[in-house]
Amino acid sequence: MAEPLVIATNLSKKFGDFQAVDGIDFQIAPGEAFGFLGPNGAGKTSTMKMIAATSPVTSGTLSVFGLDPATAGPAIRARLGVVPQEDNLDTELTVEENLFIYGRYFDLPRAEIRQRIDELLAFAQLADRKKSKVDPLSGGMKRRLTIARGLINRPEILILDEPTTGLDPQARHLLWDRLYRLKRDGATLVITTHYMDEAEQLCDRLVIMDKGKIVGEGSPRSLIQEHSTREVVELRFPAGEQELVASRIEGIGSRIEVLPDRILVYADEAEKAIEEVHNRGLEPEMILARRSTLEDVFLHLTGRSLVD
Repeated sequence: MAEPLVIATNLSKKFGDFQAVDGIDFQIAPGEAFGFLGPNGAGKTSTMKMIAATSPVTSGTLSVFGLDPATAGPAIRARLGVVPQEDNLDTELTVEENLFIYGRYFDLPRAEIRQRIDELLAFAQLADRKKSKVDPLSGGMKRRLTIARGLINRPEILILDEPTTGLDPQARHLLWDRLYRLKRDGATLVITTHYMDEAEQLCDRLVIMDKGKIVGEGSPRSLIQEHSTREVVELRFPAGEQELVASRIEGIGSRIEVLPDRILVYADEAEKAIEEVHNRGLEPEMILARRSTLEDVFLHLTGRSLVD
């Protein structure tokens, strides 16, 4: 097997007295899409910045391409592509100019940059916007341009921090398609997200972080199998009745989760769970049976809503 591109052992990051990342271990293999999943403030972005050699490690060890970010930061950054959480494009320049200037940062030859620009704009479905100013572009177009810019130097690892935050569903799905194509072509992706469906769509393997620690690790499917049941029943009761009926649902299925707007019943057979709800004289306003998802795992491991 190929050597991991990133190896972290007991990795920690502190800002003063605040422990942002607390002794985590992980490895990222060549060609995989690896995710950091968690709520805001879980330590995802701090971890990404250490991998990108833009934030020093407080303690523990971190190796990227077999190099120490503390002593080989420029060499590591030359082999990375970075897509930050917020687009930081030059809005007064054209699409083409944004990519050209970024390519020069890597000291790429002008002819090579111009060839890459055409390739990347075709990939990002922005070829017809080559001469357009950035400012009037839609949010989805700007995000695709930021990803194209991160690929200008043919990076060995592409780091994406919350790649679809703020985008509408159509733009998100188009961006997922572009990232899936990169993964299919053998790119190594490192993604942070708090969107469960995004992690399931894009990540081969992921870690779930909470309060700076890793609380779960594996493929989306293996995490669901390990930490949830095969099916989930969602029960919605009139406002104010959730807490009152929760005790009457105890014992149905493997466990229950009381959320502000509904109660989740985790069971291997949803039909039997629903039958037992009715046998106990309960009449929810809404009943929904579905397969378990990564969101169920997240709620089980972190015990909180998706975004703090």
